[in-house]
Amino acid sequence: MTKEERVSLEVHVGDFFGMLAKRVDANARRAVQIYARDLPEWRTMAASDHEHAAVLDFAVLLRRRTVELASHDRPFTDDDLAVIASVGHERGRAGVSLDSARRVLGMHTTLMVQEMQEVLEAAGTAGLNDQLTMLSWLGQQGVPAQDSYTRGFLDGQRHLLPDAERVQQFAAALLAGGPAAELAFQLNMPAASHYTVTVVRIADPDFRPAPATRAEILGLLIDKDRLPMRWNNRLEFVVLLPATNQDRERALPLVTAFAESVGRPCAVGATTASVSALPGALSLARQISQAAPIECVPRRVSTIADVFVELGAARLPEVDQWLRQVAHRLSQGPDLVATLAAYYRHDMNRMATASHLYIHPRTLDYRLRRTRELTGIDPTTTHGVRTLSATVTRILANG
Repeated sequence: MTKEERVSLEVHVGDFFGMLAKRVDANARRAVQIYARDLPEWRTMAASDHEHAAVLDFAVLLRRRTVELASHDRPFTDDDLAVIASVGHERGRAGVSLDSARRVLGMHTTLMVQEMQEVLEAAGTAGLNDQLTMLSWLGQQGVPAQDSYTRGFLDGQRHLLPDAERVQQFAAALLAGGPAAELAFQLNMPAASHYTVTVVRIADPDFRPAPATRAEILGLLIDKDRLPMRWNNRLEFVVLLPATNQDRERALPLVTAFAESVGRPCAVGATTASVSALPGALSLARQISQAAPIECVPRRVSTIADVFVELGAARLPEVDQWLRQVAHRLSQGPDLVATLAAYYRHDMNRMATASHLYIHPRTLDYRLRRTRELTGIDPTTTHGVRTLSATVTRILANG
């Protein structure tokens, strides 16, 4: 704060709203400078005299109306909200990213609180009640103002971004744990309180799809089921399903179509969480996908209930090493891993397992005996299920 600004504050000691009104122009200029300093897209706009003037004019207008209305405890009018929406629309059409738009909204709120605190320090306790009134007003009116700006922004962006890119934007907003109801409305998708985060891991580090290929696959999947989804990176694809009892059944056709489109083996992990907890859910779903079996065509969507043993073992080097030794012994017998995988998948039913493997039940019995001979563990016992199922899952998860 400059010397002249401090003098201005001191002259109006005790008049909280009057002091804020006097500081509108200076505070707006400082806000625009901070936007340009911290946000590359705003810095680019500030390089244009016309855009800089437009951003500054809006910063002044918003502060002036805030002081006027808050001092009389009146809400934003429909005309005010329409102006805010129109400015958001211009930003969307100008190509500003949703992340930058949201960051500037957060920065505006932070700066307004700082500006009030500066005035309060000069006004003393006489301005405390006015500051509390102002904070209460911001809490009530900030939501409709931000909603109007976001609605206008997304409407403007609709003319610029392809539908598939906006779907990815919606998924990114959900995974960041931020508000996304307006995005859902714009895309004609249901907004849910809980989502099942499904991570598809491509088990080929050399897979490097071109941007056009990624866009084409994304478009095909959106046409198949209109859900928020996105490429997190070249080896990870994420789908978010509104949480229901049929999440896995609905997700499986999508992840199967994805694996067929990329032509690479994949592993799938999923977990359910509230919108605010989705960032953590993404991390857990990713860990589950790393412990889940790799398949050319996914036959299942694994959850923590399916791989909790493997996840726990991976965190204990001694247990992990022991499972490696068991896996090495299994590798000495032909087809034992595939046989045990089928055996446990069919709940140790001999006839169903043999039918699935296209072998005679006696051949299955031989392989189970061979497993016991090589590992010292009977695969038909409780101990065998616990140990060998974890070993098989670990082998399949590593391709």
